[in-house]
Amino acid sequence: MKREDEMTTRERILFMLKRQGTLTAREMTAELGLTGMAIRRHLTSLEQEGLIEVHEARATAGRPSSVYHLTVRGDNFFPKSYPSLTLELLEELSESAGTDVIDTLFESRRDKLLRNGLPQMEGQDLAGRVEELARIQNNNGYMADASQEDDGTYVITELNCPIGQVASVYKQACRCELELFRSLLKADVERTECYADGGKKCTYQIREASGN
Repeated sequence: MKREDEMTTRERILFMLKRQGTLTAREMTAELGLTGMAIRRHLTSLEQEGLIEVHEARATAGRPSSVYHLTVRGDNFFPKSYPSLTLELLEELSESAGTDVIDTLFESRRDKLLRNGLPQMEGQDLAGRVEELARIQNNNGYMADASQEDDGTYVITELNCPIGQVASVYKQACRCELELFRSLLKADVERTECYADGGKKCTYQIREASGN
């Protein structure tokens, strides 16, 4: 996925809406540093293409404001790893060879990602491992971000799931990702929101492993 500084204005608008959920034209104007007329021209074009929608949001005081958000088509602008073909192939494999083979496939993928990721975690404390994992996931299209709560808990948030449609059918994908995170981070990891279960993002809470 492109870095934000490499995106066109249209792509940056879609990225902002993906990241923040809803925004007004004024908020986008302030963040992008463009004129209101320029922003509205892009918004009109994106709305005509069915990538965004607008609705009126009533504030606690004053006039309602027009708020923009992504449509399903707009959300599909972000990488999804050809889910339809993948689902068809997995369904065929499950019918011909059984569900145990599907488990093995996802576990093999987990193990490969673990082998690739472990060298990048060497010599780092938990904070460093969390940042590195967020970087890896972001490079793979998950729009991942790492932060730390006041109580010392680390949080990784993924705003996009390239295999979301697959994971919504084959829960092995989510189980294996959680196992992968625990192994890479050597920490206690809990998933508190899941994109494949209808959430707007995947969120992981991370603490030092019990006993450390």
